[in-house]
Amino acid sequence: MRYAYKNRHPYLFIAPALFILICFSILPIFVAFGISFTDINLRSLADWSRINFVGLDNYISLFTDQVFLISIYNTVFYVVIGVPLVIICSLGIALLLNYGKNKLYTMFRTVYYMPSITNIVAIAVIWGFLYNTHYGLFNYFLSLANIDAIPWLEQPTIAKLSLILLAVWKGIGINMIIFLAALQGIPREYYEAAEIDGANRWQMLRHITIPLLSFATFFVTITTLIGWLQFFEEPYVMTNGGPLDGTLSMALFIYRNGFQLSEMGYAAAGSFILFFVIIVVTLLQFKLRKAETEY
Repeated sequence: MRYAYKNRHPYLFIAPALFILICFSILPIFVAFGISFTDINLRSLADWSRINFVGLDNYISLFTDQVFLISIYNTVFYVVIGVPLVIICSLGIALLLNYGKNKLYTMFRTVYYMPSITNIVAIAVIWGFLYNTHYGLFNYFLSLANIDAIPWLEQPTIAKLSLILLAVWKGIGINMIIFLAALQGIPREYYEAAEIDGANRWQMLRHITIPLLSFATFFVTITTLIGWLQFFEEPYVMTNGGPLDGTLSMALFIYRNGFQLSEMGYAAAGSFILFFVIIVVTLLQFKLRKAETEY
């Protein structure tokens, strides 16, 4: 006890952050987990006697709900195509921008980063115009090459790809900054030694740059994967899950049931399935990660 009192200062410093973490992150998880076993809705919030314990019914209903199964398929579609695209594009742009230090390169860094901090509603207005089937800029360019207009947001598969394109454009900036910081942390001595040994740019990229970016790549992969599993803003603002639930993600399904249909217990069960998927995928990433190489 005396030892704890004597070393109390570090605990006092972290106590506020720990308190906020428990109250606003950990505690709500347990509350939502409890809610997922009930039929709670908006009316029962005013009269708790209306809340009934339903056991695993919400979970069982979810896996027989065709809309939820569609949302799982759509989310997997987004993740499988979107995550590699974001990582490859971010890394490619970071490598190109890392070659120069002048104002032109600085301007391009700003240009690529700006979509990440732009409001999604403003983005939706702009991309809504670009994707417009009759008056959109994309179809106008296609018409110049005598190519028929594409229903960018009106056909389920094309709409998913359109949202992926938008999300990739929006998500490149933050990952690019992480890769740039990692690239600038690589000691120049490695490249100088490689040049003396006669290595070309491709060999230096393959044997020096990529291995030394392993931790940054791992971090970007984890954060990007989690973000795409929670894909919400783009389908909500651009298509509201349509057409025919073709762009409905798991996160949007949870939002729709919880806040539009007032089926909070059902939505909480869906959120815990998504939570479980995120945990499993993240642990899998840690498992698959190769041991970090020391240079």
